[in-house]
Amino acid sequence: MRPALSCGAGVLGLALAVDAALGEPPEPLHPVVWMGRVVGLLVPEDGPAPPRGRLLRGAAVTAAGGALAAGAGALVSRAAARLGPAGAAAVEAVALSSLLALRTLLDAGRRVAAALEADDRDAARTHLRWLVGRDLDGLAPPLLASAAVESLAENLSDSVVAPLLHARLGGLPAAALYRFVNTADASVGYRDRFRLGGRAAARLDDVLGLMPARLSALLVAAAVPAGGGSARAALRCWRRDHGATASPNAGHPMAAMAGGLGVRLEKRGHHVLNGGGRPCRPADVHRAVATVRAAAVAAVGVCSLLPAPGGRP
Repeated sequence: MRPALSCGAGVLGLALAVDAALGEPPEPLHPVVWMGRVVGLLVPEDGPAPPRGRLLRGAAVTAAGGALAAGAGALVSRAAARLGPAGAAAVEAVALSSLLALRTLLDAGRRVAAALEADDRDAARTHLRWLVGRDLDGLAPPLLASAAVESLAENLSDSVVAPLLHARLGGLPAAALYRFVNTADASVGYRDRFRLGGRAAARLDDVLGLMPARLSALLVAAAVPAGGGSARAALRCWRRDHGATASPNAGHPMAAMAGGLGVRLEKRGHHVLNGGGRPCRPADVHRAVATVRAAAVAAVGVCSLLPAPGGRP
């Protein structure tokens, strides 16, 4: 039986439910962990090797890894199709859930908020390192809270909306391809030690993240009342500040979150979003968690409404 070219609404919803109930797979079985290890082993750091060689090797790893990830997704879908509609949906949902990270994201946000409420900056930094790669040393509590809120918004796009959207449009192969590229970008893209080796991953991730980032901003605006925020302010700040970040995509959901919650989000030395907002507090991290949770549920509904070529209703 030929597998469908997209994941239906039932698969998307069940995948999110599996992630909410069970969280991410154990590390030895986690496909994203393996993707990161492959990239770390094969993509060269900047060094004495010729620049063109580093660039080409990084591009080759990105292309080959993405193709293998998509191929693995296709194999899972093909095998699942032999189990009938219900069995196929269950297998695909479990597989797709391993490419999501909503529960981990929300749990980390709550832990950061609790540590800040207890005025335990060291614990807050420890929990934040699960969310961000920036230098956290010396940051005051408002900037630690800001980093958590920014990461919740950005990872809503990268770890939830984007896999769901790509799965809807192109099934497990598209979702797995996206996740490999996004993992490669997180590992080596736009980093000082991998300016050439990580360039292909970074640029391809920018392309694959265009639609999810903008959809995530809209979802944040729609969901921010769940965190006690303003949808109108979210849309206003999104339009004004989305281009303030170095990333062409991250600024969209982050600006919407900043405006919706009425807070100033700052990465010191890089950008400020909603500069007229008040400094972030621990309670704002809880509000961002509530917003992301509601936005993720809404994402299933919105993605399910999109026409899927050759897919399921």
